[in-house]
Amino acid sequence: MEAFGPIVDVEWLSGSLDDVHVFDSRSYLDGRSGRDEFARGHIAGAVFVELDTDLAAPPSQPGGRHPFPTAEHFAEAMGRLGYDGSRPAVVYDDVGGGMAARLWFMLRLLDLPAAVLDGGLQAWRWEIDTGPNPVDPVTFEVRPWPTDRLVEADDVARRLESGDVVMDARSHSRYLGKENRIDPRFGHIPGAISMAWEDNIDDFTGAYLSRDELAQRYRTVTRSVATGGRPIAYCGSGVTACHDLLALELLGVEADLYVGSWSEWGADETRPVETGDGTD
Repeated sequence: MEAFGPIVDVEWLSGSLDDVHVFDSRSYLDGRSGRDEFARGHIAGAVFVELDTDLAAPPSQPGGRHPFPTAEHFAEAMGRLGYDGSRPAVVYDDVGGGMAARLWFMLRLLDLPAAVLDGGLQAWRWEIDTGPNPVDPVTFEVRPWPTDRLVEADDVARRLESGDVVMDARSHSRYLGKENRIDPRFGHIPGAISMAWEDNIDDFTGAYLSRDELAQRYRTVTRSVATGGRPIAYCGSGVTACHDLLALELLGVEADLYVGSWSEWGADETRPVETGDGTD
């Protein structure tokens, strides 16, 4: 377990199910129920974790669509799901890790061993369970969220002015400002660069790109880090941005999360908005 994470493959997990705590973190923007999908089929022994209720506080302004829960709320949720932090956690979804990375990042913030299942449920070739998976509640120690890697809107604006790279992990079309049903306004934080999280994964397998491919993709970010910069990632509501944070961890780079993300920034009419890619 010394080299555990930030991703593990299905072969490794198939031989380690008794040694880890597996979370199914499926969540969808199209109205489907992740819990219903879990009931239809999940990795044996996995427990379902709900993004909206277990991994987030209620939507708010300021705060955005998925603010971080309080440390107490998160501890209650983890304990209720049978996780006390004593075993490594493996988190999966069915969209290449875009949802799973949120819990991965939260656990890593608390210095707990966690990994995302590379390729997700689609890559799993072994037993699939159906129906509920009862767990015995345990006690998860309340651990305060460290504030050094969770930034607010004013921090983003200030650090952009100082030259730090800010990455927008949403789809490139949303970054450009194409009208959609999700965003409160259309566009991106002025000065942010487009780093859509889906481009971290192979289109056919849903697995992360190789480290060499990720290094090429994140060359602008790593160049900034080499000169003393510290990256920030945001997305729609602080969920899929964690996929970019995981990609950077694979490259040995630590970056911060703007939790409120565009659901907070875009809803604040006092905040500037930029559209296009700056090349028009």
